[in-house]
Amino acid sequence: RPPITMLRRTKAANIFLFSSVAYYIPCMVHSFGTAAFSYRPLSLQPAAALRRPLIRDSKQIYSAANGMHGIRNLRTPIQMTASKNAKETMAPEIKIVALPTNEGSEKLLKIRHSSAHIMAMAVQRLYKDAQVTIGPWIENGFFYDFDLKGKTFEDSDLKSIRKEMIKIINKNYPIKREVVSREDALSRIQKQNEPYKIELLEAIPKGEDISIYHIGDEWWDLCAGPHVESTGEVPASAFELTKVSGAYWRGDEKNAMLQRVYGTAWETPEQLVYHKHLIAEALRRDHRKLGQELDLFSIQEDAGGGLVFWHPKGGRMRHQIESFWKELHLARGYELVYSPHIANVELWKTSGHYDFYAESMFDQIKVEDESYQLKPMNCPFHVLMFQNSPRSYKSLPLRWAELGTVYRYERSGTLSGLFRVRGFTQDDAHVFCRPEQVADEIGRIL
Repeated sequence: RPPITMLRRTKAANIFLFSSVAYYIPCMVHSFGTAAFSYRPLSLQPAAALRRPLIRDSKQIYSAANGMHGIRNLRTPIQMTASKNAKETMAPEIKIVALPTNEGSEKLLKIRHSSAHIMAMAVQRLYKDAQVTIGPWIENGFFYDFDLKGKTFEDSDLKSIRKEMIKIINKNYPIKREVVSREDALSRIQKQNEPYKIELLEAIPKGEDISIYHIGDEWWDLCAGPHVESTGEVPASAFELTKVSGAYWRGDEKNAMLQRVYGTAWETPEQLVYHKHLIAEALRRDHRKLGQELDLFSIQEDAGGGLVFWHPKGGRMRHQIESFWKELHLARGYELVYSPHIANVELWKTSGHYDFYAESMFDQIKVEDESYQLKPMNCPFHVLMFQNSPRSYKSLPLRWAELGTVYRYERSGTLSGLFRVRGFTQDDAHVFCRPEQVADEIGRIL
């Protein structure tokens, strides 16, 4: 028979799971019509270890779609009788295709890089004063940064830019590489009045080839490549411009604010369609959206950006995760420690964090005649505790774990939900051991 504490935890977990699953599973069922898949509701691993849970089977859920109530099996077709237009509201069938990567497909990498150049050419056709900076390929596509001299792009501008790109693709202009001298490159850039390219040219190490890629006889850019042989090799029906945003030149807020246009490009239209489907599904499950809808957490701008407020339901979920974390660490031979949220700045100078991490730390707080620092990490605190009393080699290893709340300075433009914040609780641990114990301890951790 499970201990009383385990039963209480099981009950608490199921209260959260029941309310959460009951909220959004009906919407999912309604969208898919028939749920021909299994779904394990927010198990978070700990729940899988709990005995006698209310939700005993991952194939059973509480559903309330179209007037149906009670336990249902997800492999049982759901009768869509509540609406005559039910079939019309079902999501269209999406063909699952394998999505290549830049690392695995040189063809895809070339398509994305050339798409960035074609977009830059299109922008400079439409916006005569636009100056180009950099335009690399990225994980799912490409982007290019432009200086519009104080003007900004709107999402509505993407349609006209894409239309101009298709014209360039249909013309099938050749894309040719030319190696030039540093002096020749500088002269051409100055004639074009492209100051950002001068900075890029100066950053190329001496002795390396300086290459220029031409699109026909109309447009060129300083670039190392690679690219497709002609613009016609970029599939016009397999790319899309996705969004615009602001970006500082060289990522430095002291520099000019540029306009960044993002796009995605693929080898086939089917890949683009499936990629867009995955993006849409990810947006439906965006943790920021679900956090609000399920009343789990919020970020209160009145208190400041990047600071997370856990609501009762979120607190209940967090309690389950933290309880599991503590039990797991205790079972594996760790001891729990707690440390302050602030310390004298001299500690961070001694540890080396201040020299290498100062830009990511908040400003110091004056306390009488000393400066104190909000902790960006827990390491020096654990070392201080270890040094607090003499230790025998026979007492090693010592394994200390802490759920320590740390604070890091993040610029407002980088903050994003729970992914980039200014205060968070870190799953942290330190192992103090003898040199001959290191390999075994790393093995235990892994």
